[in-house]
Amino acid sequence: MSFTFGRKAVMSLVGISKMQLEYWDRSGIVRPSKAAAGKGTRREYTFRDLVALKVAKRLRDEGISLQKIRKALAYLRKNFPEKEAHLSEFRFLTDGATIFVVDRDPQRILDTLRSGQLVISLALGEWIEALKGEVKKLATPKEEKIMVEGQEITVVLTPDLEDGGFMVQCREIPGAVSQGETEQEALDNISEVLEEHLAYVKERQAREAQAV
Repeated sequence: MSFTFGRKAVMSLVGISKMQLEYWDRSGIVRPSKAAAGKGTRREYTFRDLVALKVAKRLRDEGISLQKIRKALAYLRKNFPEKEAHLSEFRFLTDGATIFVVDRDPQRILDTLRSGQLVISLALGEWIEALKGEVKKLATPKEEKIMVEGQEITVVLTPDLEDGGFMVQCREIPGAVSQGETEQEALDNISEVLEEHLAYVKERQAREAQAV
């Protein structure tokens, strides 16, 4: 997938908070592939970054501390320097106390923290497919019917993957465009735009009728 994702979209897709996302970036757990180039530019996450964030979140959910995750990453970076994004390129196993990783040989399991017993397997393939489905669902425009001044009007909601929220455009009146943090807010905002537009059209028609 060639999408890049802004902070709000990442938070929604992965299920983590703004504080977690920023801290994991600062601490090197998962950094965005496209870091900010300077003031006014944005960090952008790739699909591979989303997978890495999902892995980090699952490890935290299983009770693995950030200190242990950092230690495991240090081990992987030292022993697998050819891998660019370690959390998205390995199959991990954990028992809630330590982190195992499946080596190049699928029959060999490495204990990155040198202790513990194998209990839980994190199946990245399933997560990747699930994430692809969520991204496709999130990125697909959706039509909605709204009533404005007694008229049924079709609008199209399009998720903003970089900044989060939704863009909304009227199909019958392409120039009528708005946005919102949520679908409902976007629909409310476009309704206000359309109300103003229809009021203007009525006023103009009334003036033209008087002129005749």
